[in-house]
Amino acid sequence: MSAPTAETIAPPDKDGAATRTAPHRRSYPVLVYLIVLVGMIVVPILGFTAVLLQRHNVAQEEVVETFTVATTRSVVQAVEREISGMFSTLRVLGRAQSLLEGDLERFHAHAQSALSGTGSFLIVIDANLNQLLNTRVPFGTSLGKIADPESGNRVFSTTDAIVSNLFWGTVAEQFVFNVLMRRQPPHDNQAIILTQNAAGLSSALLTRELPDGWHVALVDGNNRVIAASQDSAETGDTLFLPLLESSGTSMRWREREIGGESYRTITQRSILTGWYVVAWAPVWVVQQPLRSALLWLLAGGAALIGIAAIGVFILARRIARSVHGLAREAKRLGTGADIEPTHYPVHELSQVSQALADAARKRKAAETEVRFLLRELAHRSKNQLTVISAMAKQTAQGAETVAQFVEGFQHRIYGLARSTDLLLAHGTQGIGLRDLIRTQIDPFRPEDPARVTKTGPNILLNIQSAQVLGMAAHELSTNASKYGAFSVPDGRLVVNWNRAGGGRLHVSWREHVPGFTPPQERKGFGTVVLKTMVSGALKADVERILHEDGIEWVFSIPLAEIDPDRQPVGIDGTPGDSED
Repeated sequence: MSAPTAETIAPPDKDGAATRTAPHRRSYPVLVYLIVLVGMIVVPILGFTAVLLQRHNVAQEEVVETFTVATTRSVVQAVEREISGMFSTLRVLGRAQSLLEGDLERFHAHAQSALSGTGSFLIVIDANLNQLLNTRVPFGTSLGKIADPESGNRVFSTTDAIVSNLFWGTVAEQFVFNVLMRRQPPHDNQAIILTQNAAGLSSALLTRELPDGWHVALVDGNNRVIAASQDSAETGDTLFLPLLESSGTSMRWREREIGGESYRTITQRSILTGWYVVAWAPVWVVQQPLRSALLWLLAGGAALIGIAAIGVFILARRIARSVHGLAREAKRLGTGADIEPTHYPVHELSQVSQALADAARKRKAAETEVRFLLRELAHRSKNQLTVISAMAKQTAQGAETVAQFVEGFQHRIYGLARSTDLLLAHGTQGIGLRDLIRTQIDPFRPEDPARVTKTGPNILLNIQSAQVLGMAAHELSTNASKYGAFSVPDGRLVVNWNRAGGGRLHVSWREHVPGFTPPQERKGFGTVVLKTMVSGALKADVERILHEDGIEWVFSIPLAEIDPDRQPVGIDGTPGDSED
């Protein structure tokens, strides 16, 4: 079960009645709701944008990865093309006629001429790894053993051409590599070597374009740098990224941590040379685009939120001022003061202001009508007492017994009550003549509706004329039930009214009575009502006409006397009290 809500009872007001305030619940300014609304809109948008940026970064990383793999592969292919060319050069030079004839001096000159401008030099060694000639120096220069005995020994154990690792050339006095090939029998105790400076391979790497922050290096089987992209490593140094066991060609990058920093690396192995091309970049470089995008997103989101906050603050102030204005108007409405509609920036609030102004106007009109009705009630009460007094006197004069007096007096009271009901139902708007006549006739009307005919336009009566004509219609209906159209089976009543010339209302009450006998002249209460009160109160001309088949009453009343807007007068025709 929920906990009960506290309700505050305020001190009694000036009329002594205690007022109750609304249950206490925490409320918030409109600024809070607007901020929440902006947050509900902006935060999901920023979150969705961040997700899109992350997905975009993943796609960009995949593109960079694919591009880097393709670049390292192209470096391997360029190196292998260079080495393949050196193999071809060795084979061509190995078939030189001067070499086949053993004329090493002539072969030295031929090789120098053939290799001029290529950056490569030729060496011939014997099985003891002694240099027989070296095109780096003039023929006949004293030469020792080669500086790379490992590859020299290996070449005499195979018939294939081989590629050495990087080493320091004693003659060249820089880092070089060799391509070695054993001669064909009967000279297979010799081998020819094409040697080249390691710097000659740098162009294969420097001409390759890599993404920003990436570096590439060509290393031998011992992980010594043969060539590297600019400012990444020095030739002859051991690459700071160790070669992984069984590392070869890879189509995806790997993430490795070296010296406390994470790197992403791609390794491509050359099958022809046994060398490796390694590309690497710090992880933060790879992720930098995402961080930059997120920073821009945060900066843009902060700017957007700031702009939205300023807009929300301005909007909240305008709405709050408008609401405070409505609160002041509502207080004025509570005090009964006039309210003029106010234009507010928010259309709906302007509509509320207009509604408050309309409510104030209607309230004032209702209060005015209530005051008028109260005065009218007092005046009508006096008139009613006067009428009842007159009814009692006239009924007493015409009654021979107390029972006859009570019955007649009751009937007249009931007729007066029916008129009063109409007055209460319609107030100051006016009472319809048709409703008034119907209300007074219905208690006496025979069951056959065809015996009563009522015709005429819809005419509204003021309170005074409705009261007088109601009593007149009651007396006529009473007489019809006793002596006239309703007293015999075939009697008929025709009531019609219309606006006649001269600004008057013409009303005709015509009874058709088979075997009609004219009534005796007697001045009872009915006659007083019909002749004296109708004539005096409404300034009407009243005429009683006797026909062979029944009686007819004709009333000619000035329209000004029945006007609903006319000020009330006394039942005897004197002006009524304006205040009670």
